[in-house]
Amino acid sequence: MKPIAVLAVLALAASGPALAQTPQTPTPTGEEAVKPYVQSDANAGAKPFAGDHMFKALHGLEGIDRIVTQMMLENHSDPRTAEIFMAADNVRLHRTLVEQFCYVAGGPCHYSGMDMKMAHKDMGLEANHFNALVEHLEDAMTKEHVAWRMQAKFLAKFAPMKPAVVDASRN
Repeated sequence: MKPIAVLAVLALAASGPALAQTPQTPTPTGEEAVKPYVQSDANAGAKPFAGDHMFKALHGLEGIDRIVTQMMLENHSDPRTAEIFMAADNVRLHRTLVEQFCYVAGGPCHYSGMDMKMAHKDMGLEANHFNALVEHLEDAMTKEHVAWRMQAKFLAKFAPMKPAVVDASRN
């Protein structure tokens, strides 16, 4: 695993419920309804890159969608993380990860998910889960032919999220 990867938490970043359900916001098709919460790009957990160089390095929205799809396949097939994702609303998870990655990469998206602490509350996530998810994201970006240097920069944007995602009492 690349050293910078340990700092990232992208794969877990949006694994909790992500779209606030208010009278004005119907539940998207295929997603489970969630309790209302304040929606904000600030909930993405990282400030976006200036410009669109990172968005282009990830091959735009289509590339981000492929990265998220591949990462989720690995999340489900890896015994270290499979149980976590069996319980998740994977339709919502896919959508919010795409939104989060696109937003942080400087793309034209907005993040509609919960903040990281709320999204991961009571999940009991440990550092080993976090590390496995980072490996899955790295693998997915490599399969998308994202340059390692750009992977490292992208992952580093999410380093401050780790304490909000990993349950310190379980490590």
